[in-house]
Amino acid sequence: MPLLDSSRSILVLIDFQGKLVHMVHRPAPVLEAARRLLRLADLFSVPVVLTEQYPKGIGPTEESLRSIYDGLSTPKFFLEKTAFGCCGDGDFELLLQQARPMLRPPQRQIVVAGIEAHVCVLQTVLELLASGHKVHLCWDAVSGRGEEYCRHALERMAAAGATLTNHESVAFEWARDKNHPQFKALSALMKEGQPQG
Repeated sequence: MPLLDSSRSILVLIDFQGKLVHMVHRPAPVLEAARRLLRLADLFSVPVVLTEQYPKGIGPTEESLRSIYDGLSTPKFFLEKTAFGCCGDGDFELLLQQARPMLRPPQRQIVVAGIEAHVCVLQTVLELLASGHKVHLCWDAVSGRGEEYCRHALERMAAAGATLTNHESVAFEWARDKNHPQFKALSALMKEGQPQG
C-alpha cells in the first residue's frame, strides 16, 4: 500500500454519536485522535465525510467533534444513514465522488475513523475494499464496546486488505516533508498533548 497523498485522500468519520461514544473502549484518546484528524484534514485540504447512524435513536455527533466539523474550511459532506455500513446507503458513493470528482475508486485513499469497530466501521471498510478503494484505518481513532471486539475487528479488516495506521502517520504522510507549508501547524498540533491510552 503506497503512502497517503493528501490530493487523493478522503477522511471518513463514522458514527461518533451520543452516549455510545463515551461507552467505547478508550473513549478519551479515541475522541482526541478523531478531533486531530479533522484538524489535519483542514490543514491539508482533505475532504471530510461525517456520518451518523440513525441519530433519532442514537443521538447526534459528539459535540466537540461536530464543532470542529462545522468550522472546517475544507470540503465537507454529511450522511445520515440507517444501513450499518456506509456503502449500504447509495448516497455515500455520491459523496465520495463529490469529494474527489476526478478520481475513480482505485485512486481514492479513504482514511477511516469511527465506532463501532465490529459493526459500522467493519462493514464500511470491507465494502470499500470490495469496491476497489484503498483504505487506511486509524486504529487510534477506532473503537467499540469492549477491547476484544475492537481488536478482532481491526485484525479482520487488516486481513481483508486495509492498512492499519494512526493519526500521526496520516499527518506526516500528508506533509511528506518538513518544508511543507503546513508543517509548522502540524507540529504545533502534535505538541498540544499526546492522546493517552
